[in-house]
Amino acid sequence: MKARESVSNYEEQLKNYSSYVADEIKNVIGTVGPRESGEESEHQAQDYVADSMKNTADSVVKEKFTLSPKAFMGWVLVDGIAMLISSILLNTVLFGLTTAVAVKIVMLILTLISTVLILGEFLFYKELLDPFFPKRETYNVVCTRKSAGETKKRIVFSGHVDSAYEWYYTYLGGGKFLTAMIVTEIVSLVANLIIDILVLCGVTVPFLVVIMKIFGIISIPAFISVIFFVNWRRCVPGANDNLTGVFASMAVMKYLADNNIRFENTEVVAMSTACEEAGLRGAKAYAKAHAQEIKDSGIETVVVCVDTLRDYDYMGIYAKDMSGTVKNDERTAALVKEASKVAGLDLPYANVFFGSSDAAALTQGGIRACCLAAMDPTPARYYHTRLDTADNLDERSIYAGLDTMLEAAFLFDEKGLEF
Repeated sequence: MKARESVSNYEEQLKNYSSYVADEIKNVIGTVGPRESGEESEHQAQDYVADSMKNTADSVVKEKFTLSPKAFMGWVLVDGIAMLISSILLNTVLFGLTTAVAVKIVMLILTLISTVLILGEFLFYKELLDPFFPKRETYNVVCTRKSAGETKKRIVFSGHVDSAYEWYYTYLGGGKFLTAMIVTEIVSLVANLIIDILVLCGVTVPFLVVIMKIFGIISIPAFISVIFFVNWRRCVPGANDNLTGVFASMAVMKYLADNNIRFENTEVVAMSTACEEAGLRGAKAYAKAHAQEIKDSGIETVVVCVDTLRDYDYMGIYAKDMSGTVKNDERTAALVKEASKVAGLDLPYANVFFGSSDAAALTQGGIRACCLAAMDPTPARYYHTRLDTADNLDERSIYAGLDTMLEAAFLFDEKGLEF
């Protein structure tokens, strides 16, 4: 049975549940506001989610974990300072203020550290800086609707409750300006790394020296700009990114409960993860806690991460993730694609070329997962800025996302991953 066949007034109900998503987002932003990863505001939002589901789900569990929430984006500040110092030292060498080998070694070491951090923290989401930052305890909220009989399958819908610190350049000039700044900073880093090595090796070819001096001068403002990439004084509202994912997941649970629909052998879970903006830490914690348990239980389990249901024309199924380095589960992605066809959408497969979603962390942790999102990849100016407000929601995108999610639940119950 399809979701749209489960009740006589499916489209009307879907509109009502889309409105529920929007209303709940407005409630959270109105009562809690921005939700810093790992901080009290995130806890308040998670408590709100848990309380709202206590009469809907069969069980609501807060799964605690510990992390260093400032470490992930903290690499940006560390990189900016390290590269600024390295660049200043480089210029003292290039313009003949010093010839000390120690200075050349220090500037190369700082550049190498910065390179390792951008690759490790951003590209691969490794926890390289966590030991150097304060610890916090937070929790995921896992809401479960049990199967009527023996549980043989489980489908999890998930969104993250925390919101990001503002990306200053996105706010100032939108996605194209952000892209230009990032490209400039990466080119400057690569150029500095090459020049550091050439200087240490004693290269003195005249035209190369001229080029190195030009890059040396340019790199100083480039690395100063890195320091101001994140506005640490402003956490954004995060209405679309990603309260849409949280409450769309809860709406699936409410739809089933309100219509007294309980699958015979399929358990349905709605999860609100914490600390996605702190490097996917909530999803990592869930995978660490449950991957082996899922494997041992033999219960076929899939997770559909839902993120930023805002830009209808860009809605897709993210089969590749973490800047293209992680391949999410093909069969789970195929499930969501088939569900989107039933919903009349036939969504395309897409890739997360810049950044990552919770699905990548779950995939790496050994759990079948993919991501459903509707986000302008440019990105749009609201992304990680103060403009991501409850007034900037798009109920058409929420409706389409929720429709696809419900059809995925019914399709998974009927066929599992057999297509």
